[in-house]
Amino acid sequence: MEKIIAAMLKRTCIFRLILAALLGGAGLGAKADFAEGVAAYKRGDYATALREWQPLAEQGHAGAQNNLGWMYDKGEGVPQDDKVAVQWYRRAAEQGDAGAQYNLGVMYANGEGVPQDYKTAVQWYQRAAEQGHAGAQNNLGVMYANGEGVPQDYKTAVQWYRRAAEQGNAKAQVNLGNMYGKGQGVPQDDKVAVQWYRRAAEQGNAGAQFNLGNMYGKGQGVPQDDKVAVQWYRR
Repeated sequence: MEKIIAAMLKRTCIFRLILAALLGGAGLGAKADFAEGVAAYKRGDYATALREWQPLAEQGHAGAQNNLGWMYDKGEGVPQDDKVAVQWYRRAAEQGDAGAQYNLGVMYANGEGVPQDYKTAVQWYQRAAEQGHAGAQNNLGVMYANGEGVPQDYKTAVQWYRRAAEQGNAKAQVNLGNMYGKGQGVPQDDKVAVQWYRRAAEQGNAGAQFNLGNMYGKGQGVPQDDKVAVQWYRR
């Protein structure tokens, strides 16, 4: 389940990545061309997005390189090709682009376009996480919790989950709630687990809504209340 969470995070990050990349660029002309690509991508005009981003990517624009990797990753406007996606992600990641570092980590974790390699995935997640990328922080927590690419270490997992959760990352909030519910890396505390589940549930996270329903149904961390449990299950 946690591996699925990591993949889902990657699949929903494109708009955050491209908007952040707008802050960079190589001059006003590059920014204008990049922005044209962003606008085209948002309206589903992948051919125009590709036309705007390809030259920038070849000139070394990290945001365009990352987004071009995304298009190959998803098969949007180009044939789907994980190997080419990895090539573009790598070029951006080596320039320090946190979104590309995160995406490259996911590719290594899932064995997409490269042989599966948890240690290398951890290295890329670490670089992105240290720049404050919440998705990378959550995935790094998953790696420590599962002992994938690093020795299993619940306390370190909790630290990374917390950094992401405090940024509002719903997946990390669920994972942190789970750690408190199980007493892994932190003292077992159902009340705190409920608090983190609630924060994710209010963002629409279905797993958190289900877990919150369980907590109310069993009276764990909250007064037992079947009606409230049903409300969360229904959501």
